[in-house]
Amino acid sequence: MSASAGTGVFVLSLMSIPTCYLFNSLIYSDSAEAFVFAGCTTVLIICISARFMLRKKAPVDPLFYVYAVYAFLSVVNLIIGLEQDNIIDGFVTFYLKEANPHINTAYGHMISYWDGCVHYLMYLVMIAAITWGDSYRAIGLYWVGSFLMRAIVYILGNAVGKYGTQVSSLFLLHMLYISVSVWACFRIFSQPSTRDVQLTSIRDAERKSLLHRPLDLLFIIYLIPAFAFCVFRGLIVLDCSSKWCQDYTRQYEPYLKDPAAYPKIQMLVYMLYSGPYYISALYGLMVPGCEWMPDLTLVHSGALAQAQFAHIGASLHTRTPFSYRVPADRQPVFLLVNVLYALVSQALCYRCCTRPAFFLRPTPDKKTE
Repeated sequence: MSASAGTGVFVLSLMSIPTCYLFNSLIYSDSAEAFVFAGCTTVLIICISARFMLRKKAPVDPLFYVYAVYAFLSVVNLIIGLEQDNIIDGFVTFYLKEANPHINTAYGHMISYWDGCVHYLMYLVMIAAITWGDSYRAIGLYWVGSFLMRAIVYILGNAVGKYGTQVSSLFLLHMLYISVSVWACFRIFSQPSTRDVQLTSIRDAERKSLLHRPLDLLFIIYLIPAFAFCVFRGLIVLDCSSKWCQDYTRQYEPYLKDPAAYPKIQMLVYMLYSGPYYISALYGLMVPGCEWMPDLTLVHSGALAQAQFAHIGASLHTRTPFSYRVPADRQPVFLLVNVLYALVSQALCYRCCTRPAFFLRPTPDKKTE
């Protein structure tokens, strides 16, 4: 075919729409085994079709095929979210009947939209980069952070929440997805860095004190309350008896007490992961030569973007019981705090990745005879 590999994957991903409708029409058995068979058959058809379409220009990077399947599944997740909101009907009814009850929670609902929109775009970008021979390490690391945050919160939330005893055989398919994704994470980390900064720029950046780097100073000022905020919410879900914790929960974020357990796991991950990250970022912004800083901010910003999207959406969604939703008169403050908490982290990542000179170490000059 004359179409490029990336175009072929895009077309295949859109094939998920008629595929879902077809399987939904053919499956009459109310059993998880029927869905497993349908899912495995679908993946097999995708792989065979992809190989047929790309037989003349098949990319050698195995991640290409992983992203191709994931792009297909992302469109399926978007269909799931749309059908849950009654925007469409008759595409994944069989799945919603047989799926774990976790998918019908507000958190699972927001995950469907995140994967169907944001992750889908990431997969297409990485597929295009592989097709053109460009580096996809930066967007890959961002996906790694998003995936890791989702996997940790979703799996632990499924295990300890009120639906922990209702895990069906479909959960095995999710574990297969986790296993392949972990392998993809390691492969992305193994990609070489493509930063190319002149030696003079590195030395000039190192000579500047913090007072001569006002943007970095603002980020440092932000990191201190951000650290306190993630620890504070971690203490709330650990049932801290402080009046401040109780008042904040009741007035601004009652979702933290949702028995589905996703917000509790989310806040604990914030405290145990984001907390150390903020301390490391403070060090990296003050001490030159921390080469790990750009990669760390990429992973963390991806994780925080996914987590805050799911947390904010679930806190306001109608699938969350009314008693655990954010009160209407407190929503402006809730949105301001949580959106800023997510956006400033993205800005820090952008600063570290677009101007990395301060974080690089100068290469020793070669001696000339």
